Amino acid sequence: MSAMAEASDKIGVVNMSSIFQQLPERAAAAQKLENEFKERTAELQSMEHDLQTKIRHLQRDGLTMKPSERISMEQEVIQKREAFSNKVQIFDQDNRRRQIEERNKILDRIQNAVKKIARIKGYDIVFDQNTVAYAVQSKDITDDVLKQVQ
Repeated sequence: MSAMAEASDKIGVVNMSSIFQQLPERAAAAQKLENEFKERTAELQSMEHDLQTKIRHLQRDGLTMKPSERISMEQEVIQKREAFSNKVQIFDQDNRRRQIEERNKILDRIQNAVKKIARIKGYDIVFDQNTVAYAVQSKDITDDVLKQVQ
């Protein structure tokens, strides 16, 4: 029984999501990504606007156009829609990949701080608070980790 009591003294908890949310680097990373993808976002918006304009024109004037003219316009709309769709898909993949990269950089900093605080305080195990049903406040190292990463 005393071995279990001793082991429990060496277990800590940390609220990783709280730390992540409080870090100013998170907002800076979001701004960095917004700037990085700004031109591509504007290009996609322009393509979408152009495509919608062509579709409205075709819907409005399609019945009065010569058949060859209408067919040409329909083919153009199809091509533009496919090109737009492909660019959106590539944009989404690139954006998602970069968001994951930036998030992982921040999480690595937090993880390193958790390890450092755990060593300093003599903890053998540190659980994320979201995975623990109950822990006494004295075992929570969240504030110490937050100070370390800021």
